[in-house]
Amino acid sequence: MARKAVVIGSGPNGLAAAITLARAGLDVVVHEASDRIGGGMRTEELTLPGFHHDVCSAIHPLGRSSAGFRELELDVDWLESPACVAHPFDDEEAALLVRSIDDTAAGLGADAEAYRSLIGPIAQSWRTVEQVLLAPFPLDSRPPLRLLRELGVARSARTLRAALGPARAVAERAFTTERARGLFAGNAAHSMLPLERRPSAAFALALLVMGHAVGWPFARGGSQSLADALADCLRASGGEIRTSSPIDELPRADVVLCDVSPRELLRLGGARVPDRYARSLRQFRHGPGAFKLDWALAGPIPWRDARCAQAATVHLGGSFGEIVESERGPCERGHIVERPFVLLAQPSLWDDTRAPAGHHTGWAYCHVPNGSTVDMTDAMEAQVERFAPGFRELVLARSAMGPADLAAHNRNLVGGDLNGGLMDLRQLYTRPVVSRVPYRTPIPGVYLCSASTPPGGGVHGMCGFAAAKVALGDIGVR
Repeated sequence: MARKAVVIGSGPNGLAAAITLARAGLDVVVHEASDRIGGGMRTEELTLPGFHHDVCSAIHPLGRSSAGFRELELDVDWLESPACVAHPFDDEEAALLVRSIDDTAAGLGADAEAYRSLIGPIAQSWRTVEQVLLAPFPLDSRPPLRLLRELGVARSARTLRAALGPARAVAERAFTTERARGLFAGNAAHSMLPLERRPSAAFALALLVMGHAVGWPFARGGSQSLADALADCLRASGGEIRTSSPIDELPRADVVLCDVSPRELLRLGGARVPDRYARSLRQFRHGPGAFKLDWALAGPIPWRDARCAQAATVHLGGSFGEIVESERGPCERGHIVERPFVLLAQPSLWDDTRAPAGHHTGWAYCHVPNGSTVDMTDAMEAQVERFAPGFRELVLARSAMGPADLAAHNRNLVGGDLNGGLMDLRQLYTRPVVSRVPYRTPIPGVYLCSASTPPGGGVHGMCGFAAAKVALGDIGVR
C-alpha cells in the first residue's frame, strides 16, 4: 500500500515538493486554501475584463533555469525581451542589462572593463554558481570546491567578499560612473534590504549574472502558466490537488510538507509544536512589505527614453544616491519615502495574451514598512510619470494592493513580505531556525518547505525539492 503524503499550499515550492513525492511512489494530495492554485504564481483580471495581471511574481530569472524545474521539462512558453532590465536616468541615456556582457559593459562608459571583470567570470561559471546559490541543506561541499577551481583562489576570494558585502560599498568600490552604480543598486534593491546592509550586494551580483547566463524570462499567459504546468506535471505523476481546501490543523499522514510561513506552521501545529521550536519560530524576522499596482493601459508606456521599451523590467529610482535613500526608509527605518524605488514590468509588449489588441498592462511595486497601510499610488505613479510623461493619461483602470491585500491573497506574504522572511546575512541560511536540516520539524513526519527555508525567496521550487528529498530519506525511500 502506497504511503500517504499531504502537501499544504500550491505555490512553486509546494508543487515541487508534491511532484518529488509523487514520482517516488507516494500517494500525494495537495491542499490549497484558495480557489486557484499557484500561491505567488497567479494571474487574474485585476482591473478590467481581458486584462490579465500577475498577482505577485511576474519575471522569473530562475523559473526556467533552476535545476529542479529543468528536470521537469515543463510545458511553458518562455518569452524574453531584448533587454532584461532598463534603468532610466533624468539626464542621460538609460542603462541596459542585456544578454551580452560586452554590450552591457559598452553602455557603462568608463566602467566597462570594471563591469566585465566583476560579472564576466561569474556568468561563465553560472551552472556551478547556481548550485551554490540555490544550495539545499545539508550543504554539499562539492559545488563550492568546483567553483573555487573554476574561478581560482584569488578571484573566488574577491567574489565572495563582494557577495557578502553591502551593495553600497561594493558599488562605490567597483564603479566610478553613475550609470554603473545605478544599475547595480537597482538590482541590489530586490533584496529588500538597506543597501548598506550585508549581503545586499549578492542580490545584485546574482541578478546581473542571471541576465547574462539565463536571461530574465516570463511566461506567456502570465505566471499562472507556470503554476498550471507544475500542476499538470503533478497529476501526470499521480498526485491530486484540492482547491478551496483550507487546512486548520496538521493532518495525519506518513509525510506532511508545509509550504507555509513559520507563524502559519505554529497555527497549524498548535499544541503539537514543542515549546523550544515554537520560541525559535516566533523569533523569525520578516522583511519590509510591498505596495503593488497593476494598470490597464490604453497603449504602451510612453518612455521618454525609448530604450526602456526594450526591457520587460524597468527599475525606476534614478540616481545611485536616490535608490540608497529610498531603500533605507522602509527597509531600515520603517518609514515611507516620498520618491520610492519602483520595480515595473511591462510583459504585454511581447505577450499579446495579457490585454486586448492595442492595449497593454503594467505591473509595479515599491517597498514599504511591513504591514504598512499607506496608499503609495500617487508616489509610485509620479515616479513612472517622471520617466514616462503622459503615462497617467493612458491609465484605464488600476488595482492597488497594499501589504494586507497581498497577505489576503497569500498567507505566506506576511505583512506584504515577498521574500518569505528577511534575507540578511544573519537569516539568509538560518531559515526558519539554526539547523543542519531546517526543513525537518520536531513533529514526526512534518516538514517545512516554503521560502522561509533555504535557499529562500524566488520562483525556483528548490525549497520544495530539498524538503521532499529529506522527507523521503527519513522514511527510507530513495
